Amino acid sequence: MAEWKAPLSLRVRQALRAELEEFASQERRTLGNLAELLLEWSFEQLKLVGSMDQLLKRSVVPPKTKKHS
Repeated sequence: MAEWKAPLSLRVRQALRAELEEFASQERRTLGNLAELLLEWSFEQLKLVGSMDQLLKRSVVPPKTKKHS
C-alpha cells in the first residue's frame, strides 16, 4: 500500500527555483521529487546535529578522489 503524502507549498526565489528545475532535469526527476528528497535528507541531518545553527556550521566534505599512478 502506498504511503499517503500531504501537499506542501513553499516560496523560493525565482533563481533558486530555476536552478532546482535544471538540476532535477539533469537527475531525471521532477521538481517535486527532488524537493521531497532534499527536504527529507536535510531534516534527518538537522535531527542529528540538533539545531539549525549547528547544521549551518557544518560543511560538506567532498569524497576523496583516487589518484592513478
